[in-house]
Amino acid sequence: MRPFNQSEIEKLEFYVYVYTDPRNDKPFYVGKGRGNRAFDHLNDNSESLKVKRIEEIRASGHVPKIEILAFGLDGPTALKVEAAAIDLIGFKNLTNLQIGHHARKYGRRSIDTVHAELSAREIDKFDDNMILIKINRTYGDASDASAMALYDATRGTWPVKRESVDKTQYAAAVFGGVIREVYRVAAWLPAESTLYLDPNRNYEPSKRMEFVGKIADDTILEKYRWRSVAGLYKRGAANPIMYVGPAFPK
Repeated sequence: MRPFNQSEIEKLEFYVYVYTDPRNDKPFYVGKGRGNRAFDHLNDNSESLKVKRIEEIRASGHVPKIEILAFGLDGPTALKVEAAAIDLIGFKNLTNLQIGHHARKYGRRSIDTVHAELSAREIDKFDDNMILIKINRTYGDASDASAMALYDATRGTWPVKRESVDKTQYAAAVFGGVIREVYRVAAWLPAESTLYLDPNRNYEPSKRMEFVGKIADDTILEKYRWRSVAGLYKRGAANPIMYVGPAFPK
Protein backbone atom coordinates (compact mmCIF):
# COMPACT_ATOMS: atom_id res chain seq x y z
CA MET A 1 0.00 0.00 0.00
CA ARG A 2 1.63 3.24 -1.17
CA PRO A 3 1.98 6.00 1.46
CA PHE A 4 1.19 9.64 0.78
CA ASN A 5 3.82 11.79 -0.91
CA GLN A 6 4.78 15.24 0.37
CA SER A 7 2.43 17.07 -1.97
CA GLU A 8 -0.49 14.91 -0.86
CA ILE A 9 0.43 15.36 2.81
CA GLU A 10 0.32 19.14 2.48
CA LYS A 11 -3.13 19.00 0.89
CA LEU A 12 -4.50 16.47 3.37
CA GLU A 13 -3.54 18.53 6.46
CA PHE A 14 -5.29 16.87 9.45
CA TYR A 15 -7.55 13.98 8.51
CA VAL A 16 -9.69 11.23 10.00
CA TYR A 17 -9.28 7.66 8.77
CA VAL A 18 -11.05 4.34 9.15
CA TYR A 19 -9.68 0.78 9.09
CA THR A 20 -12.17 -1.71 7.65
CA ASP A 21 -12.08 -5.52 7.70
CA PRO A 22 -12.44 -6.59 4.03
CA ARG A 23 -13.89 -9.96 5.10
CA ASN A 24 -17.12 -8.40 6.34
CA ASP A 25 -16.73 -4.77 5.24
CA LYS A 26 -17.11 -3.56 8.83
CA PRO A 27 -14.94 -0.78 10.29
CA PHE A 28 -12.82 -1.78 13.28
CA TYR A 29 -10.70 1.30 14.02
CA VAL A 30 -11.10 5.07 13.73
CA GLY A 31 -8.17 7.45 14.04
CA LYS A 32 -6.99 10.96 13.24
CA GLY A 33 -3.63 12.37 12.28
CA ARG A 34 -1.52 14.00 9.62
CA GLY A 35 1.31 12.90 7.36
CA ASN A 36 1.35 9.12 7.00
CA ARG A 37 -0.25 8.42 10.36
CA ALA A 38 -2.93 6.27 8.72
CA PHE A 39 -0.30 3.71 7.70
CA ASP A 40 1.60 3.52 11.00
CA HIS A 41 -0.63 0.79 12.43
CA LEU A 42 0.43 -1.62 9.69
CA ASN A 43 3.90 -1.72 11.27
CA ASP A 44 2.75 -1.65 14.89
CA ASN A 45 4.21 -4.49 16.99
CA SER A 46 2.10 -3.98 20.11
CA GLU A 47 -0.41 -6.48 21.47
CA SER A 48 -3.42 -4.21 21.06
CA LEU A 49 -6.76 -5.45 19.75
CA LYS A 50 -6.25 -3.32 16.66
CA VAL A 51 -2.94 -5.01 15.81
CA LYS A 52 -4.38 -8.46 16.47
CA ARG A 53 -7.22 -7.75 14.04
CA ILE A 54 -4.75 -6.58 11.39
CA GLU A 55 -2.74 -9.77 11.87
CA GLU A 56 -5.90 -11.90 11.54
CA ILE A 57 -6.82 -10.15 8.31
CA ARG A 58 -3.35 -10.67 6.86
CA ALA A 59 -3.32 -14.33 7.93
CA SER A 60 -6.54 -14.85 5.98
CA GLY A 61 -4.87 -13.61 2.81
CA HIS A 62 -6.37 -10.13 2.85
CA VAL A 63 -5.19 -6.63 3.74
CA PRO A 64 -7.11 -4.13 5.86
CA LYS A 65 -8.91 -1.44 3.92
CA ILE A 66 -7.83 2.09 4.89
CA GLU A 67 -10.23 4.89 4.02
CA ILE A 68 -10.03 8.64 4.59
CA LEU A 69 -13.25 9.84 6.16
CA ALA A 70 -12.45 13.57 6.00
CA PHE A 71 -9.37 15.67 5.23
CA GLY A 72 -8.25 19.27 4.94
CA LEU A 73 -9.13 19.75 8.61
CA ASP A 74 -7.54 21.66 11.45
CA GLY A 75 -6.74 19.85 14.70
CA PRO A 76 -9.90 20.72 16.67
CA THR A 77 -12.17 19.84 13.75
CA ALA A 78 -10.41 16.49 13.33
CA LEU A 79 -11.19 15.74 16.99
CA LYS A 80 -14.87 16.46 16.41
CA VAL A 81 -15.07 14.30 13.29
CA GLU A 82 -13.24 11.43 15.01
CA ALA A 83 -15.57 11.57 18.02
CA ALA A 84 -18.66 11.66 15.80
CA ALA A 85 -17.43 8.70 13.73
CA ILE A 86 -16.73 6.61 16.83
CA ASP A 87 -20.18 7.42 18.19
CA LEU A 88 -21.93 6.51 14.93
CA ILE A 89 -20.07 3.23 14.46
CA GLY A 90 -20.31 2.35 18.15
CA PHE A 91 -17.31 2.10 20.45
CA LYS A 92 -18.04 -1.55 21.24
CA ASN A 93 -17.68 -2.37 17.53
CA LEU A 94 -14.18 -0.89 17.38
CA THR A 95 -10.73 -1.84 18.62
CA ASN A 96 -9.93 1.69 19.83
CA LEU A 97 -8.53 1.62 23.34
CA GLN A 98 -10.17 4.96 24.14
CA ILE A 99 -13.42 6.48 23.06
CA GLY A 100 -11.67 9.45 21.49
CA HIS A 101 -10.05 12.64 22.76
CA HIS A 102 -12.71 15.03 24.14
CA ALA A 103 -15.46 12.65 22.99
CA ARG A 104 -17.68 13.83 25.86
CA LYS A 105 -17.43 17.35 24.44
CA TYR A 106 -17.81 16.56 20.77
CA GLY A 107 -19.59 13.21 20.60
CA ARG A 108 -23.20 12.15 20.32
CA ARG A 109 -25.56 13.17 23.11
CA SER A 110 -29.23 13.01 24.02
CA ILE A 111 -31.63 15.93 23.64
CA ASP A 112 -31.78 16.21 27.46
CA THR A 113 -28.00 16.52 27.55
CA VAL A 114 -28.00 19.27 24.93
CA HIS A 115 -30.64 21.21 26.88
CA ALA A 116 -28.60 20.76 30.06
CA GLU A 117 -25.36 21.94 28.49
CA LEU A 118 -26.85 24.94 26.72
CA SER A 119 -29.54 26.20 29.09
CA ALA A 120 -29.52 24.37 32.44
CA ARG A 121 -31.29 26.30 35.20
CA GLU A 122 -29.17 27.22 38.20
CA ILE A 123 -29.94 25.65 41.55
CA ASP A 124 -28.71 27.09 44.83
CA LYS A 125 -31.04 25.50 47.39
CA PHE A 126 -30.97 21.84 48.35
CA ASP A 127 -33.73 20.34 50.49
CA ASP A 128 -31.91 17.00 50.75
CA ASN A 129 -28.49 16.15 52.15
CA MET A 130 -26.28 15.34 49.22
CA ILE A 131 -22.69 15.00 48.10
CA LEU A 132 -21.90 16.65 44.77
CA ILE A 133 -19.12 14.85 42.90
CA LYS A 134 -17.42 16.46 39.92
CA ILE A 135 -16.58 13.70 37.45
CA ASN A 136 -15.06 15.77 34.64
CA ARG A 137 -11.91 13.66 34.71
CA THR A 138 -13.20 10.18 35.54
CA TYR A 139 -16.19 10.30 33.18
CA GLY A 140 -14.57 12.44 30.49
CA ASP A 141 -11.88 9.79 29.97
CA ALA A 142 -14.14 6.78 30.30
CA SER A 143 -14.34 4.37 27.37
CA ASP A 144 -18.11 4.06 27.55
CA ALA A 145 -20.96 6.55 27.70
CA SER A 146 -23.46 4.13 29.24
CA ALA A 147 -25.44 4.57 32.44
CA MET A 148 -23.12 2.09 34.15
CA ALA A 149 -20.06 4.10 33.11
CA LEU A 150 -21.64 7.22 34.60
CA TYR A 151 -22.42 5.33 37.81
CA ASP A 152 -18.88 3.96 38.07
CA ALA A 153 -17.32 7.36 37.41
CA THR A 154 -19.45 8.87 40.19
CA ARG A 155 -19.21 6.30 42.94
CA GLY A 156 -15.49 6.08 43.42
CA THR A 157 -12.98 6.56 44.61
CA TRP A 158 -12.96 9.77 46.68
CA PRO A 159 -11.05 11.34 49.60
CA VAL A 160 -14.08 11.75 51.85
CA LYS A 161 -14.59 11.43 55.59
CA ARG A 162 -16.97 8.92 57.11
CA GLU A 163 -18.56 11.51 59.40
CA SER A 164 -19.43 13.68 56.39
CA VAL A 165 -20.77 11.07 53.97
CA ASP A 166 -22.84 9.47 56.72
CA LYS A 167 -24.90 12.67 56.81
CA THR A 168 -25.84 12.35 53.13
CA GLN A 169 -28.62 10.36 51.52
CA TYR A 170 -27.78 11.09 47.90
CA ALA A 171 -24.79 11.44 45.60
CA ALA A 172 -24.97 13.60 42.47
CA ALA A 173 -22.83 13.22 39.36
CA VAL A 174 -21.67 16.66 38.22
CA PHE A 175 -20.21 16.92 34.73
CA GLY A 176 -19.58 20.22 32.98
CA GLY A 177 -21.21 22.06 35.88
CA VAL A 178 -24.52 20.20 35.46
CA ILE A 179 -26.03 17.43 37.61
CA ARG A 180 -26.26 14.47 35.22
CA GLU A 181 -27.62 11.87 37.66
CA VAL A 182 -28.59 11.48 41.31
CA TYR A 183 -28.11 8.23 43.24
CA ARG A 184 -29.68 7.06 46.48
CA VAL A 185 -26.67 5.84 48.47
CA ALA A 186 -26.98 2.41 50.08
CA ALA A 187 -23.53 2.37 51.70
CA TRP A 188 -20.09 3.93 51.68
CA LEU A 189 -17.25 1.40 51.60
CA PRO A 190 -13.44 1.39 51.59
CA ALA A 191 -11.98 2.10 48.15
CA GLU A 192 -11.94 -0.78 45.65
CA SER A 193 -14.27 -2.95 47.72
CA THR A 194 -16.51 -3.59 44.72
CA LEU A 195 -16.13 -4.37 41.02
CA TYR A 196 -16.15 -1.68 38.35
CA LEU A 197 -17.24 -1.76 34.72
CA ASP A 198 -13.98 -0.34 33.35
CA PRO A 199 -11.23 -3.02 33.43
CA ASN A 200 -8.57 -0.34 32.89
CA ARG A 201 -9.09 1.27 36.28
CA ASN A 202 -5.76 1.34 38.07
CA TYR A 203 -6.43 2.49 41.61
CA GLU A 204 -4.33 1.19 44.46
CA PRO A 205 -5.84 0.52 47.90
CA SER A 206 -5.99 3.76 49.87
CA LYS A 207 -7.91 5.62 52.54
CA ARG A 208 -10.41 6.76 49.93
CA MET A 209 -14.01 5.58 49.82
CA GLU A 210 -16.63 4.56 47.27
CA PHE A 211 -20.38 4.14 47.43
CA VAL A 212 -22.94 1.70 46.12
CA GLY A 213 -26.51 2.69 45.42
CA LYS A 214 -29.22 3.11 42.82
CA ILE A 215 -30.76 5.91 40.78
CA ALA A 216 -32.92 8.10 43.01
CA ASP A 217 -36.71 8.25 42.86
CA ASP A 218 -38.40 10.44 40.27
CA THR A 219 -39.31 13.11 42.83
CA ILE A 220 -35.62 13.63 43.58
CA LEU A 221 -34.59 13.51 39.93
CA GLU A 222 -37.19 16.12 39.01
CA LYS A 223 -35.72 18.51 41.57
CA TYR A 224 -32.04 18.12 40.79
CA ARG A 225 -31.20 16.33 37.55
CA TRP A 226 -30.16 18.56 34.62
CA ARG A 227 -29.77 21.56 36.94
CA SER A 228 -26.64 23.69 36.91
CA VAL A 229 -24.46 23.94 40.00
CA ALA A 230 -21.61 25.75 38.27
CA GLY A 231 -22.22 28.85 40.39
CA LEU A 232 -21.53 26.94 43.60
CA TYR A 233 -17.88 26.34 42.73
CA LYS A 234 -15.18 28.95 43.07
CA ARG A 235 -13.14 29.53 39.93
CA GLY A 236 -10.17 27.17 39.84
CA ALA A 237 -11.42 25.02 42.72
CA ALA A 238 -9.68 21.63 42.54
CA ASN A 239 -11.69 19.68 45.11
CA PRO A 240 -14.25 17.50 43.28
CA ILE A 241 -16.36 17.08 46.43
CA MET A 242 -19.00 19.42 47.84
CA TYR A 243 -21.63 18.78 50.50
CA VAL A 244 -25.03 20.48 50.31
CA GLY A 245 -28.33 20.33 52.17
CA PRO A 246 -29.72 21.13 55.64
CA ALA A 247 -26.96 19.18 57.41
CA PHE A 248 -24.29 21.34 55.76
CA PRO A 249 -25.10 25.01 56.46
CA LYS A 250 -22.86 27.46 54.65
